[in-house]
Amino acid sequence: MANYGMIIDLHKCVGCGGCDLACKTENNTPDGINWASHQIETHGKFPNTKYMHRPTLCNHCEDAPCVDACPTQAMHKDENGLTVHDPSICIGCKSCMLADPYGVISFNDTMGFIEWATDDSTLVKGCTTSKKELAEKTNSPFPFFNVERGQDGYEAIRAKGTVEKCTFCNHRVKDGMMPHCVVACPADARVFGDLDDKNSNVTQLLSIYKPEVLKPEKGTKPKVFYIREYN
Repeated sequence: MANYGMIIDLHKCVGCGGCDLACKTENNTPDGINWASHQIETHGKFPNTKYMHRPTLCNHCEDAPCVDACPTQAMHKDENGLTVHDPSICIGCKSCMLADPYGVISFNDTMGFIEWATDDSTLVKGCTTSKKELAEKTNSPFPFFNVERGQDGYEAIRAKGTVEKCTFCNHRVKDGMMPHCVVACPADARVFGDLDDKNSNVTQLLSIYKPEVLKPEKGTKPKVFYIREYN
């Protein structure tokens, strides 16, 4: 089995947010829930300022506190070391969210994309199409729905009362593909691979550059590494 991890090269990152958008379209995340996000910081006083853009996602920690906190094992580690979630046994207690020091787990207060099934209002009556009509015409929960997200046993749209987070696109990885955020990055700033393979790109980069992780003091052993600087 593999031991997957990701490197984000901040020197290559252009801060475009393409990874955030790719993640949303691939994983059917509703408004207000973002598996991929970013941190922005500005330091100093003009003209001596420094800007930093740091993409963020689940760190798939080796010692994941969210897994330890889950009472039903809905949040668990798979055979490849990924931190994944089973919504079918999630009781919505939010214990994983409380244990998560990175704030990357979200809770569904409502059923995602429910407006596409209920909203029949139109901008111009008798002329423009309602959300409900568009969903019915495309025969899907919403027009840009990605059915492939649900092909690995994970719900394509997570139900009300459950949590969700980045899975490193495990439905793609199992078929030998890269996570969608990696593929979508125009600057090739993201590198994904097996940390136990000495010949993998991630292992090679970790041997060349001194990596950093978020909140190392938490002792979670994150498997998302940052190398070099944004500017």
